[in-house]
Amino acid sequence: MRKYLDIFWTWYNRHYLFALSATTFLFLLQAFHLYWLLTDVVLLRITGQSFFVFPPFWSTISTVLDYTEIPALISTSLVYINQLRLKFSWREVRFLIFLNIQWLHLFWITDQVVLEHFNRSAYFHWSILVAWVAILIDYAELPVMYDTARLAILEFKKVYKKRTD
Repeated sequence: MRKYLDIFWTWYNRHYLFALSATTFLFLLQAFHLYWLLTDVVLLRITGQSFFVFPPFWSTISTVLDYTEIPALISTSLVYINQLRLKFSWREVRFLIFLNIQWLHLFWITDQVVLEHFNRSAYFHWSILVAWVAILIDYAELPVMYDTARLAILEFKKVYKKRTD
């Protein structure tokens, strides 16, 4: 097994810029979903008014974009696992926790459960606290999104600098 992991990580590090770029792109697609969640769910619940400025079909697009979260979680986890392989840091551990708590949200407290609870149309009634926890879990991605984008920019700069030297 160790041999196959070594082969994988060698390949991964050889194609790191591509992997990091694809990861960042996939992960940043989640930003639109978080915007929708804030403006069409959270603010609607707090103020009674939606601040989602796009036509209604964009809510559907937000749902579709949310499904890119699964490959984004896997590929972003690989970024931080690779960093931990090279050098241990509690920062990377924290980001892995922020990332992988999303699985709880994806498979247990879905956006649909939150929407049904807030609209009082749920068949099974959760505590309102559970709905807010699900939303907070979603927003735990923000620091990781920022860091992944930062890593991609730094890697692009490093590769560009090598090519110009």
